[in-house]
Amino acid sequence: MTKTQAIYLGRERSIPGVTWLASGKVRDIYAVDAEHLLFVTSDRMSAFDVIMNEGVPFKGAVLTMLAAHWFEKTRDIVPNHLVSTSVDDVEGLSEEWCERLRGRVMLVRRAQPTPVEWVVRGYLAGSGLKEYQRSRSVCGIALPEGLVLASKLPQPILTPTTKEDAHDLPLTPDEARAKVGPELYEAAERASLALFARAGELLAKQGILLADTKFEFGLRHGKLLLIDEALTPDSSRFWPAESWKPGSNPPSYDKQYLRDWLETLDWNKQYPPPTLTSAVIERTVEKYLEICRKVTGRVPVGAA
Repeated sequence: MTKTQAIYLGRERSIPGVTWLASGKVRDIYAVDAEHLLFVTSDRMSAFDVIMNEGVPFKGAVLTMLAAHWFEKTRDIVPNHLVSTSVDDVEGLSEEWCERLRGRVMLVRRAQPTPVEWVVRGYLAGSGLKEYQRSRSVCGIALPEGLVLASKLPQPILTPTTKEDAHDLPLTPDEARAKVGPELYEAAERASLALFARAGELLAKQGILLADTKFEFGLRHGKLLLIDEALTPDSSRFWPAESWKPGSNPPSYDKQYLRDWLETLDWNKQYPPPTLTSAVIERTVEKYLEICRKVTGRVPVGAA
């Protein structure tokens, strides 16, 4: 169970002292100065690319805490854009806004995002499973016969996608290479697979399997940076190793619980979204706090 917390949805967008630039499904991006941006992670919840009307308490703080943890654990593999997660390091914010945003901000270096999302899969699930069932391949990468839901792949594979406002579309390695250029593709591929391997090793010590995850990269002064978030419940599938069994859907430490619940409804996965029940919200909070505690050893202030 969790204590109560005011849900921050970030829909007002206007924060004195910084300039709103854009909003994603969960994060709002503000300009701080010529070199830095402010990422504010809300408690908004999206599923099937639709933003739910209800927020999830502590979600923004959990995502921020986990992203910062992984940026620190992987900076020797590839530099990242994080400068600070302390709201007190953001000049120009009022005391009121500092308290509202505490625990959910990342002050980051500006970078030019690549037009590709870099998805690494170690196990077969989600859209990868559906494609495999049709073609025995994922993003044009041939896989062995006989794989089922949650099968471990012979080795992790990079399965890039486009970045769309609605649904991202899969790309073959050749299509992604043509989209970003060979040099950038090869650098991002090396970094993605190395990041996945490092995270997989560290999570295994906690009894957690990293099924798949999505990375985003940007260029700053011609150098590759890991940007956005990294290895959070919004961008990854985390499975308890003790519950993993090929052919069945392991319980996840992420929003798969919410997706599974939505799949039971008569909903076409288009706007408007269905109303989330208090029980579903509470269970989703528990999932996010559980993975945060397991990975970082702590939870956001105010969470039980």
